[in-house]
Amino acid sequence: MFESKAAAREAVWERLSASGAARFPFPPHGRIPNFAGAREAAERLLEHPVLASARRVKVNPDAPQLPLRVALLRRGVRVYVPTPRLRAGFLELDPGRIDAGDLRRAASIAGAARHGRPVPLRELPAMDAVVAGSVAVTAAGARCGKGHGYADIEYAILRELGHPPVPVASTIHELQLVEGFPADPHDLALRLIATPERLIEVDAPEAGPSGIDWDLLDDDALDAMPVLRELRRGPV
Repeated sequence: MFESKAAAREAVWERLSASGAARFPFPPHGRIPNFAGAREAAERLLEHPVLASARRVKVNPDAPQLPLRVALLRRGVRVYVPTPRLRAGFLELDPGRIDAGDLRRAASIAGAARHGRPVPLRELPAMDAVVAGSVAVTAAGARCGKGHGYADIEYAILRELGHPPVPVASTIHELQLVEGFPADPHDLALRLIATPERLIEVDAPEAGPSGIDWDLLDDDALDAMPVLRELRRGPV
């Protein structure tokens, strides 16, 4: 059991680096780490009925989930990705509007900016699933990312908009599984955890955020993420 999320992150980054399991971009430290077997983990996750039947999925834009975004688009699934640091909200990648030869490019961070359609918060459709990038997770579904809280906020935005709760998944390397770390009430909880070797289905994950906890966001955070100020103002 790690005494803090920061300690769990550092341990995972060191494990991936020391074992040679980390993949570009380097170093893995300070980011959602890319890893050997990311494609196999994505394929394993896509076999689960939740993802197999999904038509709209919000996916993080990080490198290890690129194979998943590509595969979803090739299946005809609409993929919704947050813009960096949520400065401009979300982009919709509609494979029906993207040439087949451009799908892989569109699934990248730079490609999403070119091929994606900005979607105002109040026009976001209900998602069938959410995929979040992770640094460290537990088999019980606890998750921590880089430490900025964006994945938690993105899910909380959907709930604040009145969207129903949906399953949250992540693809990771086995070395990212840890025994435990302290959790917070606003943390995302994972239902599905896919590694290159196996799929872990959490029987009773925590509920996760039911909306934005505005007390946790100061003026600097609201200035950095204008979409939150828009959301706080309410319907227009």
